[in-house]
Amino acid sequence: MAKTSLDPTRMKDWEIAEAAEAEMKPFEEIGRELGLQEDEMIPMGRRLGKVDFGKVIDRIGDKKRGKYIDVTAITPTPLGEGKTTTAIGLVEGLGKLGKNVVGTIRQPSGGPTFNIKGSAAGGGLALCVPLTEFSLGLTGDIDAITNAHNLSMVALTSRMQHEANYDDARLAKSELTRLDIDPQRVQAKWAMDFCAQALRNITIGKGGKMDGLETDSGFQITVSSEIMAILAMSRDLKDFRERISKMVLAYSRSGKEVTTRDLEVDGAMTAWMVNAMNPTLMQTIEGQPVLVHAGPFANIAVGQSSIIADEVGVRLSDYVVTESGFGADIGFEKFWNIKSRVSGIHPDTVVLVATIRALKMHGGGPAVKPGVPLDDAYTKENLSLVEAGCSNLIAHIETVKKSGVRPVVCINGFHTDKENEIALVKRIAEEHGAYCAVSQHWLKGGDGAIELAEAVMQACEEKSEFKFLYDLETPLRERIELVATEVYGADGVSYSDTALEKAKQFEADPVARDLCTCMVKTHLSLSHDPNLKGRPKGWTLPISDILIYKGAGFIVPVAGTIKLMPGTASNPAYRRIDVDVENGKVRGLF
Repeated sequence: MAKTSLDPTRMKDWEIAEAAEAEMKPFEEIGRELGLQEDEMIPMGRRLGKVDFGKVIDRIGDKKRGKYIDVTAITPTPLGEGKTTTAIGLVEGLGKLGKNVVGTIRQPSGGPTFNIKGSAAGGGLALCVPLTEFSLGLTGDIDAITNAHNLSMVALTSRMQHEANYDDARLAKSELTRLDIDPQRVQAKWAMDFCAQALRNITIGKGGKMDGLETDSGFQITVSSEIMAILAMSRDLKDFRERISKMVLAYSRSGKEVTTRDLEVDGAMTAWMVNAMNPTLMQTIEGQPVLVHAGPFANIAVGQSSIIADEVGVRLSDYVVTESGFGADIGFEKFWNIKSRVSGIHPDTVVLVATIRALKMHGGGPAVKPGVPLDDAYTKENLSLVEAGCSNLIAHIETVKKSGVRPVVCINGFHTDKENEIALVKRIAEEHGAYCAVSQHWLKGGDGAIELAEAVMQACEEKSEFKFLYDLETPLRERIELVATEVYGADGVSYSDTALEKAKQFEADPVARDLCTCMVKTHLSLSHDPNLKGRPKGWTLPISDILIYKGAGFIVPVAGTIKLMPGTASNPAYRRIDVDVENGKVRGLF
C-alpha cells in the first residue's frame, strides 16, 4: 500500500487506518497471497474473514518450514513500549525484504480499548487494519467467550438454587443428582469485556427463592476467562471440547470439584465456540497477512496468541512473528514454559523491545503516568539514567538466554532519543550476548524496520538449543521457586496459609502434578511490587493464593494483589471515541 501521504507525526492512528483502508486488499486476495485455497477461506464481508485451520492442517500435514519469532519486551512503563507495533513493524520489514511472512497476534479487549491502552492494533505506520473492526469485536470471538463463560455461571447458579429448594426426590424427577455445591467455595465469576471495578465484588440472588440463591459473586474481564486460555492452548476442536469439560467452577461441601461436565453444560459451551476456533485473517497497512486469535492480559492470564494460528503460520510462511504479553518475565516466561511446551513449536529467536523512555524510568527517572506529560528527563540526553536502567534490560536478556535462544534487542525509536543514548544501549546489549537493532517502524513502516528485520534473520540462522526452565516432574513449589529466583530475581518465595495448603494439595494430586504453572503478578516490575523499578534486589515473592484451571491445564500461583477485573481510569479513551453521523465512520480509536 502506498504510504506517501501518511504522516504519523501529524495523524492519529484512526486517521492513518482510514486512509490505508481505502487501498486494502480484499479478504480473498490476502488469503491467496498467504497460500490459502478457496475452501480454506471463510469470508465475513469484503474486508474480513476467518481461516478454516482444520482444512489447512489436513492439506499440508506436519510440514513445518517457517522460522518462528516471539516478540516480548523489557518491563514496560504504564504507557507500554510498543510491542504490538514492533511485531507489526517487523512483519512489514520482513515483507520489504521480500520474505513470505505472517503475523500472529491477539485480539484486543474492550477493557483497554475504551480505557487507557488503546486497541493493540499497533500504531503509526506499523498498523493492522481494518482498525474499527479489530477494535470493536472483530469476528465475535470475545463475545463467544463471554457467552460460553456466562452460560457456565447460569448452569452453576441455577443448580445451586434448585438443590437448595428441591429434595432428592424432586431432583431425581428432574434427572439431576445432588452435587452439594458449597456456596462459600465457588471459584468462578461472571465475565464482561470492560474494566468495571464496581462489579468486582457483588451479591447475587437477592429477592426470594425464585430469584436464585443469595451468595457473594463478582465479575472478571472476559479475556482473563479460563475459556480464553483454553482457546489459546487448544490444538483443535476435539482438544477444546475435552478441555472445556474439565473446568472447575466450584467445590462441594465435601471438597469435591464441580466441573462443567458435572453440570452438563460443557457441550453447550463448546457450541458457542465453534466459529471462534478459526483465526481471523487481517493485514498490515503494507499488505502482509496477520492472523488474529486469542487475547491479552499476560499478567492475569496466559497472554499468548493461539497455538492454532501459529500452526497455520509455520505451515504457510517463511517467517512467523508472534507476540507475548508484557515483559519477558511474564509473557515470554509463559511462552517459553507453557505455550512452547504444549505446541511443540520452539522459537528461532526472541525480539526484546526496549525504549529509551522505559530505560530512563528504570534508571530512577520520574514517574511515568498515563495522561500526564513526560518530565524533561525523558526528552533530554541523560546517559546516567539510561545506563542505570539497562539493569532491567540485562535481566530480560539473561531470561531469554536461559531458554537457549539468543535475543534481538529492538530499540523502538522515538524522535526524542539521542544518538549517544542509543549507542550506549547497543553496546550494553551486545556485551551481554544479544543482537541489537534500532527500528523506526512507527514513523516509517517497513522501511524503518529493515535493520531489525535483518538482525532477526541473522539470529534465526543461529543454531539454538531450546530448553525449558523446569520439567513437569518438578514439584509445584520448586517450579515457583525457579521462576521467582531465575526469572524475577527474588531471593525466595513465601506463602500465605491458604496458598501453602493448596500447594501441598496440588502436589499430592497426580492430575494437578502434570499441569503447567501459570504465574500471576504485576507487569510493572520484575518483582510483585509495581513500585520497584530496575532490577530489584533483596526481596521475597509472596504467593497469596493458588488457583487451578484444569481445562487450560494450569496451576495458577497468585503473587501480590492482582485483580481479575481491572478498573477504568478517570480519563478513559471512550471520552474521545465517536461516530461521524454523516458517513457512519468511527473516530478516535488508537
